[in-house]
Amino acid sequence: MSMSSRPETTQAPSDVEVELLDKVPSIAAAFATGIATGLRRPGARGELPRRRLVLTGVTQDVARLADFCEVTGGLVEDTVPATWLHVLTFPLQVRLMASRDFPFPMLGMVHVANQMRVHRPVRVDEELTLSSWADSLAPHRKGSTVDLVGEARVGDEVVWEGRSTYLVRGDSPPGTSAPEQEPGAAEQQAPDPAQDATTARQVALWRVPAGQGRAYARVAGDANPIHLSALSAKAFGFPRAIAHGMWTHARVLAALRRRLPERYAVSVTFAKPVLLPSVIVLRRLAGTGPGSYVVTNRDASRVHLSMQVTDLG
Repeated sequence: MSMSSRPETTQAPSDVEVELLDKVPSIAAAFATGIATGLRRPGARGELPRRRLVLTGVTQDVARLADFCEVTGGLVEDTVPATWLHVLTFPLQVRLMASRDFPFPMLGMVHVANQMRVHRPVRVDEELTLSSWADSLAPHRKGSTVDLVGEARVGDEVVWEGRSTYLVRGDSPPGTSAPEQEPGAAEQQAPDPAQDATTARQVALWRVPAGQGRAYARVAGDANPIHLSALSAKAFGFPRAIAHGMWTHARVLAALRRRLPERYAVSVTFAKPVLLPSVIVLRRLAGTGPGSYVVTNRDASRVHLSMQVTDLG
C-alpha cells in the first residue's frame, strides 16, 4: 500500500500557534462541544486551525495500558505498542476537531487511513510530551480528507509520529479536483483464497464478539455511537455495531509484535467495516521485509484493512 500523496513525516508547520494544555482534554466534553456546534461549520470552504496542541509531562498509566493490551491481544512489556501512543494523542485530536475553528462537524467523519512511524521503542516508564495538529486538507471523490497528526517526544527527541486521515463526505475545497487515486488506496484487493499459501498465507483467525466496540471504547476513549450497539449504529446507517478501525490495527500489530523491527513505519487503509460479531482473518501477502498484510472476512471476499510495514533501519 502506498500513501505517497500524504506527507511522509509529521513535522508541524513552523508558523502555527502553540497552545499549551495543562491536562489531558476530556473526550466526552469535546464530543459534546463538537456535536453542539457541528451545524455551524463552514465545511470545505473553511480553513484548518493554525494551532498545535501540546501537553507536557505525560506519565503512562500502566493499569490502563494493561487493559489496552488485554483488549487488543497484546502483552504488557517494558516497551509500549505504537497504537498505544495513538490512544494517548487521541484526546488532543478530538479537542482540535471539536474546536469552533475546525471547519467540519465531527459527526460523519470517517477514519479511512492511518500512518505511524516508530523512531525507537518507547518504554512504559518514559515521560512524554504529546502534540497534535490538523493538516493536509485535500479533495476526495466523495468530498474532502483531512489529517489529524500526533507526535510523541521524550525530551527533545521525536520517538513516535502518527497521521490519521479522515474522510468528510460532501464538498471538496474550492478550486480543487479529486485525485485519480485516493490517499492510501493502492491496489489492495482481497487475496484469492485458492492461491498459493506463499502469496496469501493465513497468519491468524479471530472471533470478534458483539461487545468488542464497547470494550475498546472503554480503554481508548473513542465512544463513537457506531461502535457501541446495533441500535446506535443503525442511526448512522450500519446494520450492526462496527469494530473500531484502530482496534483492528492494534490487533494486527499485537499479533506481529515479534516480527516488527525496532524502527519501522506502518501504513494502513481501512476498507470495509468489521460488523460485530464477526470472524476475521489476518493474511500475509507475498513479499520481502516486514511485509504486507490484509485483514479479510473468512472467505477473503471482503477486505477490512490493508497494511504495509517498512523497516526504517
